[in-house]
Amino acid sequence: MPSLRSRALSAALIAAGRRRRFASVEAVRTRVAESARRPASHLPPRSLGRIADISRTFVGAWPVYEVSPRGSEPAARVLYVHGGSYIGELERPHWALIRTLVTQARARVVVPAYILAPRGTADRTVPVAADLLSGLIASGGEGGTVLIGDSAGAGLALAAAQRLRDRSGAQPSRIVLISPWLDVSMSHPDQAGIEADDPMLARPGLREAGRLYAGTLAADDPRVSPLHGAFEGLAPLTVFTGTRDVLVTDSRELVRRARAAGAEVEFHEEAGLPHVYPLLPLPEGRAARERIVGLIRSAACER
Repeated sequence: MPSLRSRALSAALIAAGRRRRFASVEAVRTRVAESARRPASHLPPRSLGRIADISRTFVGAWPVYEVSPRGSEPAARVLYVHGGSYIGELERPHWALIRTLVTQARARVVVPAYILAPRGTADRTVPVAADLLSGLIASGGEGGTVLIGDSAGAGLALAAAQRLRDRSGAQPSRIVLISPWLDVSMSHPDQAGIEADDPMLARPGLREAGRLYAGTLAADDPRVSPLHGAFEGLAPLTVFTGTRDVLVTDSRELVRRARAAGAEVEFHEEAGLPHVYPLLPLPEGRAARERIVGLIRSAACER
């Protein structure tokens, strides 16, 4: 049973109308137009700079932040790819997770503020993410590399790992996917029933956001929807999802296909929990973050 705090948060999200952002095609188009007129900030919060070393470089047009533990050598490397339906910037919950990875796992966390859709489309975005992952793996030195993504960022992360595998065979030590969005078509037959209980997401807006990210590619192109890609030769996967998330079907299908392909998968499905619950201030979210920290510490032992 979900915690009392989790149930209260879901009720609050419903009351606040959080799902209205994805209720229609028009809602997403309005949000994208407003973002074009007044872009949101992707800057890290000032409080993070008081406990970590932060630097910024550019990879092409992408600002890329590097956040490292202050006063000690990092134990492992993390590439963290944020969610936001491919149309939203880094937000406070993303930076809060990054803070945890730096302070508790003692990781050097690389955070790309990738170009958002419709300017940033899968054909352009996935190769750059794969290059970032390749460079981080090749940098060596302080243990292994963990690839982490949430929601749309998890889809981009998995597509980048698949592309890197096809290109060179290289892989990170582990891939951690948090409530991954892996099929932008939103066509799974179980999603209609789950959507009614989801306090955050709705299919019409997600389909439109996915269409913008796909650009000229088909929705089932693995660069857009990595659920349709191959799973042989990938790093071990850890997946977190909740049953009050319309995207839970993507996680379930990922586990089925990946295990059928011989991939190692650790799967956490929590009853009654919403989308990206590991990023939320919930007891279940804290437990998930502790598991992620443990996985990074394990990767740090890889020399």
